[in-house]
Amino acid sequence: MSGHSASMRTSPVLPAVGTQPGHETAEAAATGLDLADVYEGHFDFVWRSARRLGVQAPQLEDVVQEVFIVAHRRLPAFEGRASLKTWLFGITRRVVRDHFRSARRKPLELLGEREPVDPHAADAEAQLVALEGVRLLHALLAQLDQDKREVFVLAELEQMSAPEIAQALEQNLNTVYARLRAARQAFDQALGRHLLRQRRTG
Repeated sequence: MSGHSASMRTSPVLPAVGTQPGHETAEAAATGLDLADVYEGHFDFVWRSARRLGVQAPQLEDVVQEVFIVAHRRLPAFEGRASLKTWLFGITRRVVRDHFRSARRKPLELLGEREPVDPHAADAEAQLVALEGVRLLHALLAQLDQDKREVFVLAELEQMSAPEIAQALEQNLNTVYARLRAARQAFDQALGRHLLRQRRTG
C-alpha cells in the first residue's frame, strides 16, 4: 500500500481535495460493489484521512490496511444511505481512535516527522516545498483536539457538507456546526502563532 502515498501529498497549508467521487448512492451499492472497487476508488481518501487524523508515517500503512479489512467485513451491510466516503470515514475514525488507544500514545506527536526528498529529481525543490506545506498542515492540525480535528478535516480539506459530516461522525448538525466554528478559530490561531514565530526568527 505504501506505493500509493506519493500521490496524496500536496503543497498548500489547505491542500486541494481529491478528485474521487463523493456522493455514491443506493444505486451504486446495488451494482455489486466489492472490496476492489472500494479500495481503488477510495484508497487515497482513507490514506490522507488517517494521516490528517494524526497517524504517523510508520504506522499509516497498517492503519489503512485495517480500515479496509473492517470495510470488507461490513461491505455486505452497506445500503447506500450515506456516500461511500462518509461511510469509510466513519470506519477510519474508529480505527484511528483504536490505534491510539492501543498504542497508549497521543495522536498529535507529529512535529519530529520527516519525509524524504529525492535530491536528484528534476523537481526536487518543488518536492521540498510541497513536503514543507504538508508538514505545516499536519503540525497545525496536531494542535486541534480530536473532535475539532475530525470536523475540520472533513469540512475544510474534504469539502463535505455539514449533513455528510454529521453522518460520518454520528453527531447532530448543531454539534457539527459548533465544533467546526471552534475548529476554524483554533486552526487560525495556530496558524497565526506559526507566522508570528516565523517573523521573529526570520
